Amino acid sequence: MEAEALKYFIACVTAAGFGIAIAAFGCGIAQGLGLKSAVEGIARNPEASGKVTVTMLIGLAMIESLCIYALVVALILIYAAPFTATVTGLLSK
Repeated sequence: MEAEALKYFIACVTAAGFGIAIAAFGCGIAQGLGLKSAVEGIARNPEASGKVTVTMLIGLAMIESLCIYALVVALILIYAAPFTATVTGLLSK
């Protein structure tokens, strides 16, 4: 039971790490593309900069929320695993 719990915990930590890495990479790319498009739009039509800026900030907040959701799932994987008490007992020895 203890070896299975430790293997499960290691798998959860690995999955959480990869999940956050992929989410951060994807959000960074998406935010960069959104910012690039907003700057291009403002450069073409400076009068519309207020509307473009507001829309860009709302879009960036939505993209950032996806990375926060990935962080929440990763934290649940690490700290709310069913074998957490067993793994804590093993690591404290």
